[in-house]
Amino acid sequence: MHERSSVAELAAILRDGLNRYSPGEKLPSSRALVERHRVSPVTVSRALAALAAEGLVTTRPGAGAFRAEARPRARPVDTSWQEIALSAEAADDHAPRGVDASGVLATLAAPAPGVIELNGGYLHPGLQPERALAAALARAGRRPGAWGRPPMEGVPELRAWFAREIGGPGGTLADSDVLVTAGGQSALTAALRALAPPGAPVLVESPTYPGMLAAARASGLRPVPVPMDADGVRTDLLAEAFRASGARLFVCQPLFQNPTGAVLTAGRRAEVLRIARAAGAFVVEDDFARRLVHEDAPPLPPTLIADDPDGTVVHVCSLTKATSPSLRVGALAAHGPVLDRLRAIQVVDSFFVPRPLQEAALELVGAPAWSRHLRVISGQLAVRRDALATALRRHFGSTEPSGAGPGVQVVPPGGYHFWLRLPDGTDEAALAGAALRAGVAVAPGRPYFAAEPTAPHLRLTFASAAGTAELAEGARRLRTAYEEVAGVG
Repeated sequence: MHERSSVAELAAILRDGLNRYSPGEKLPSSRALVERHRVSPVTVSRALAALAAEGLVTTRPGAGAFRAEARPRARPVDTSWQEIALSAEAADDHAPRGVDASGVLATLAAPAPGVIELNGGYLHPGLQPERALAAALARAGRRPGAWGRPPMEGVPELRAWFAREIGGPGGTLADSDVLVTAGGQSALTAALRALAPPGAPVLVESPTYPGMLAAARASGLRPVPVPMDADGVRTDLLAEAFRASGARLFVCQPLFQNPTGAVLTAGRRAEVLRIARAAGAFVVEDDFARRLVHEDAPPLPPTLIADDPDGTVVHVCSLTKATSPSLRVGALAAHGPVLDRLRAIQVVDSFFVPRPLQEAALELVGAPAWSRHLRVISGQLAVRRDALATALRRHFGSTEPSGAGPGVQVVPPGGYHFWLRLPDGTDEAALAGAALRAGVAVAPGRPYFAAEPTAPHLRLTFASAAGTAELAEGARRLRTAYEEVAGVG
């Protein structure tokens, strides 16, 4: 049995049996628990540690584990006064004190048992390089100075690795152009705060990543949508949006855009940079999915910053999506004095990224297992993409959007999601609710729009499900929910 599930099962057994012991009474020894439940000493130790963290047992070195003393009942607390304090804002406050994180939480919440996850934002545990991560973390912990304070900008060797990855073969980035960050979301938030003052407009793709919209609004910025099509952001409308809004910042995902999957074409890449330079504006390039390319994809375009000689682009990337939700290590890259401002904001917010995590990331990407892992997920994502596309075609008649049923505009050669266009008039929130009742979690499209959406959508992901059979069953359950909401057979 998997060690993690063994620990959870033993902890549940011990938790259920605690009532047989009086507060302060000693539990059976670790050796007795090993023999009784036929588990390893490590499993027993971890299960007891889990119960200790819950306050149910106490452990005493050399003496054993004991049932914890009963905790006093918490007295009722009247927090009604907080409603006034939390809502009191000055007339000139640009940054809202309340933050709407619903669009982000929808993709972070763990589904209930039996629910197929087609809305997750991370690889399924079966695709995560758990052994390689564990080995990297163990090696990192033994490095000399691994637990000391790192440089504020990041461990030099990790900055150098990111510089090579982001800048490409042409070597357009120096190590000094890179800051190590606590994941992509942290980097994106720092960039928004550094590049636009509260109250300022910021141009965003429409639709776009809800976490970016939430971060922008929490910083007091006003997202201004710029429509997209299958070739990426519409650059004719981008130029007009700069003129009409006076914005000095545009945030985009040129590669496997979330949620549409679009890849910005070569002609439009050059236009984005030209238009931004003419407007005296920065471009934040959120390159979140480069390591999620599918095995049948054509050669990837370079990063925007690799083609940017004027310091227009601030680049954001992360290792998280291709590894584990808990490997929150990413990078910010930029040319010029803007990097000083980014560094200052990061230092004020969090001081630095913990050195053991940086060292573990460095051990991971430097090991032979890293390239093997990328090849595995490249193949697996392509298989899962095709499986979900086939299942959608089977249950909805086509993968192409039409007035008669849902469809996908772009089948991406990378990333992990489909953007499902629903027929006009479909209540996407009701459909997402019906899908959850049918046993499949999907994300409604509304949170992906900065303004009123042009049409109803769902976002479906194929990386967080257990495998192709689960994807096929998820599509079948979605069809059941669609029939319920749309009244079709």
